[in-house]
Amino acid sequence: MPYEVVFPSERVERAFQKSLEQISADYREAIVTAIRSLATNLKPQGKRTKKLTGQLIVLQFTAQYRLRIGPYRILYDVDDQRKKVVILKLAKRDERTYK
Repeated sequence: MPYEVVFPSERVERAFQKSLEQISADYREAIVTAIRSLATNLKPQGKRTKKLTGQLIVLQFTAQYRLRIGPYRILYDVDDQRKKVVILKLAKRDERTYK
């Protein structure tokens, strides 16, 4: 059964949409496709996905995984009990991405 891809709050969803609007169309399409694929493939194989070590807090949520799309990172959490993938943040990779 596929997981549901959700945002933890409307605030996070608005921030994600705002970040997505500022990205070039090529990367935007790749990011949307990658997020949709998380519903059936929670942890894609290869170097694009990484389980994060330590506690990376995004707002009051803990990010468990990072998905790399070019210079952009999608931070997300997987709730196996509720069958949900929780999208927490979209950021361009720089020194502030993981803080």
